[in-house]
Amino acid sequence: MAILSKIRERSMFLIIIIGLALFAFVLDPSTLGDFFNSSKVNQVGEINGESISRQEFSAELEAYKQQAGNGVSEMQASKNVWDNIVRKKIYQNQLSEAGITVGEADVWNEVINAPSVKDNPQFLNEAGLFDEAKFKQFLADTKENNPDMWRAWSNYMTQIRDNGERNTYNNLVTAGLGASLKEGEAQYFTDNTKLTTQFVFVPYTSISDSLVKVSKGEIESYIKAHENDFKVEASRDISYVKFDIKATPEDENNIKASVAELIEDFKTSTNEREFLSENDSDTSIDDSFKFEREVNVSVASEIFKGAKGDVFGPYKDQGYFKISKITDVTQMPDSARASHILIPFLGAQRVSPEVTRTEEEAKVLADSILTVVKRNKNKFADLAKELSSDKGSGAKGGDLDWFTYNRMTPAFRDFVFDGSIGDIGVVETPFGYHVIKIDGQKNKQTALKLATFGRQIIASEATENAVFQKSEQFALATSKDKKFFEIAKENKYTTRPAIGLKVLDENVPGLGNQRQIITWAFGKETKPGDFKRFDLEGSHVVAFVTAKTKKGLMSAAKATNRVKPILVNQKKAKLIAEKFNGSTLADIAKDNSTNVRNASGVNLKSPTLSGAGSEPKVVGAMFNAELNKVYKNIEGNRGVYAFAVTNKELPTALPNYETTRKSIAEARKRKTFAIYEAIKKASDVEDNRSNLYVGN
Repeated sequence: MAILSKIRERSMFLIIIIGLALFAFVLDPSTLGDFFNSSKVNQVGEINGESISRQEFSAELEAYKQQAGNGVSEMQASKNVWDNIVRKKIYQNQLSEAGITVGEADVWNEVINAPSVKDNPQFLNEAGLFDEAKFKQFLADTKENNPDMWRAWSNYMTQIRDNGERNTYNNLVTAGLGASLKEGEAQYFTDNTKLTTQFVFVPYTSISDSLVKVSKGEIESYIKAHENDFKVEASRDISYVKFDIKATPEDENNIKASVAELIEDFKTSTNEREFLSENDSDTSIDDSFKFEREVNVSVASEIFKGAKGDVFGPYKDQGYFKISKITDVTQMPDSARASHILIPFLGAQRVSPEVTRTEEEAKVLADSILTVVKRNKNKFADLAKELSSDKGSGAKGGDLDWFTYNRMTPAFRDFVFDGSIGDIGVVETPFGYHVIKIDGQKNKQTALKLATFGRQIIASEATENAVFQKSEQFALATSKDKKFFEIAKENKYTTRPAIGLKVLDENVPGLGNQRQIITWAFGKETKPGDFKRFDLEGSHVVAFVTAKTKKGLMSAAKATNRVKPILVNQKKAKLIAEKFNGSTLADIAKDNSTNVRNASGVNLKSPTLSGAGSEPKVVGAMFNAELNKVYKNIEGNRGVYAFAVTNKELPTALPNYETTRKSIAEARKRKTFAIYEAIKKASDVEDNRSNLYVGN
């Protein structure tokens, strides 16, 4: 009874579900199975029939983002991960069909033969040889005690496997991409044969465009006849009006006045860092010295005449109103030369994987090096070559050449610019311990430390509200009359187009990364004529969908600019051909009010005709022509040609053609990317990632 009661309570829900399923079946019977098939909902694509689940894709995406950090956007990460999955699956499929497997032993051999593993002191035995057992124990301990490091090692070994599969396939294919001596001979003669020719050239521009009409039907026919050239992804065209939230002159004057009110308090302040914090400065303390060329040019000369404690401003600089107080004055060089020996430790920045010494051990080593080089400076270069982890400078005895004040990390910089030539010391930076020797200093001059209070020049609340009202009024007027462009024109607003936006794009031309706008444009309920207001950082935007392109063939309207010139030239070629009736080049030239031209040294490597430009199709026809025979109505890039080849100069035959053969073979073996692209094109790849990023 309880079960029957539950069914009765939910009968309406069941009726709706069944009704929706039957409705889908009426529209398309094949969708009935998909309606109840959760696997369709939970996949982001298929590669040669193999489903890629959301779970698999999301796991790889998350791993990639953790590795890449903040330097990659969501959509960039999505594209890179999808491309990697496609590449991996395609190569696996090719190897599977060939009956070839990259096994665990292959991966393991690649790992233990990597220099970073086999040469790592941590995995060497007492005899200084790589100990596989030590490495295995290290991996076992890592898996047990350090999940993050184990994840990194697992990813590394997975990458080794993927690279192994790719390289195995490419090596197998390229092994068969050699070239014969006969091919070498043919290529040699093709590249080095030179023609002497006479030709008549009538350019397409000799006929006015107004005399040639191209219909929409002709454009459509051309598109259908060249389908592969006009396949397009789904896209959207939008136009938008941007309302920037910018400070008005009144806002600027108010900000400048508020900063000026702080000058007297700033002068008497004994703790500048605290002053900036208490008064909510939009700029922070900069503890580095400044040279005059580094200070805003409008106040630099005035500031550098000042003394410690003086305050200058307000002045406008890089979007702020500022006041600056001199906190220190010194004389220092603007550039210096130094040598260093870098001793990194575990946890330092950019440290190599093989570095295992602790910070304490690195300090002891650096101090011992300092003792040696202080006693004998001549040993510095040899120790740098032997011990410094900075291999670039180490190879030059530690020499860093000349550098400016701001180039080095602060602790390193301060030692070199505050010290004297010949000083040697140990300095700790985020990269480890440096044994530093000051080799030179030049251009000593005044330098100042400035504490600068800054207030960003931004729009006031009243200005923000006024801009919001303008954008809202425009959106409301558009919703009422549906006349986006007319209303924009009436109000003298600039409309900006964004053509051909793809479903997984994130950048809108003129607006930058605005994924939300693209997501809206591709929403299932969004159609041409729809609009929406978006509140962006620093602006409001009213966007309007102007066109919706489905996946398939490009429409005639979109293809017109590309196809029409081709069809126009084809029709002009027929009109020109009507005047190519003469039996000799002289007759043809006379009928077309032009001259017979001469060209010598014509070759296929550089298919250019004097006075006509690059014409590979015409030059190709010349190479296959009989001597002294007139050929007519040859359509080129720029016009119609008639020609006769008067001489064909063959190059001197060689004893053998091994050099050319080898060149052809090497060029073919470098085509691994083209090989992959060809396999990919022949594969069945279905990308449904848009389902993850565009709502229903």
